[in-house]
Amino acid sequence: MEYKRILSVQDISCVGQCSLTVALPIISSCGVETSILPSAVLSTHTAPGFGKFTFRDLTDDLDSIVSHWQEKDIKFDALYTGYLGNDKQVDIIIKIKETLLNKDALFICDPAMGDNGKLYAGFDTAFAKNMARLCSKADIILPNITEASFMLGCEYKEKYDVEYIQSIAKSLIEMGAKNVVLTGISFDDESTGVFTVVNGKENYFKHPKINIYRHGTGDVYSSAFTASLMNGKGIEDAAKIAALFTYKCIDISKDDLNHWYGVKFEQEIGYLRELIFGK
Repeated sequence: MEYKRILSVQDISCVGQCSLTVALPIISSCGVETSILPSAVLSTHTAPGFGKFTFRDLTDDLDSIVSHWQEKDIKFDALYTGYLGNDKQVDIIIKIKETLLNKDALFICDPAMGDNGKLYAGFDTAFAKNMARLCSKADIILPNITEASFMLGCEYKEKYDVEYIQSIAKSLIEMGAKNVVLTGISFDDESTGVFTVVNGKENYFKHPKINIYRHGTGDVYSSAFTASLMNGKGIEDAAKIAALFTYKCIDISKDDLNHWYGVKFEQEIGYLRELIFGK
């Protein structure tokens, strides 16, 4: 397998197991060089349990970093984006896509901005529209239902049927995304999974549901998905592998009440490697 380099653009939450502190170890441990471009630095992630967090926007630094890479002709085999600091960073990422990617490089966009029907602190509908603009240029997007509904400006539903999910996915494709991986899709109380549209073909993979919420699992999922994809897996297989890995991470963390802020993904990286490479 060719040695590849990707660029991940998202924040650094110094404590909390999310964003770049998840993406960097997961993707690197699967044999892919992982370069980073931090969109912001936070003392912790934004979950209420941490209280008031610090936030430093790094937008003013990004252009000079990108210019340095352009000067040195540094290129990437994939671009993977997550939590962004503000609307202005969307244009910077589009610039990166247009100037710093190798031929046939993939752009994977996780529009990390909300869950459970609400946007994260600091985001609004204008930001969601800009995220939709970014997703329209992506090869693969990985939204949950909240993020999809805000980007599309359509009704968010906690209870839904297959037709609702199909309509969401279709609208995301019509918005411009080439392939869609909708995460956290549950059609019953016992299971959850991912609904994909790959080259126009729909597929649904489900697994048992663990009824707890842990921050950062979307980042664990997207990072495992990207690691799988960069190691030659197709989109549907990568979506399945990432779902199994994320489930395992939640399962081993669920009974530790002191670890309420994330999942112990580090302990299951060996399992992810088995899923990707075999035993």
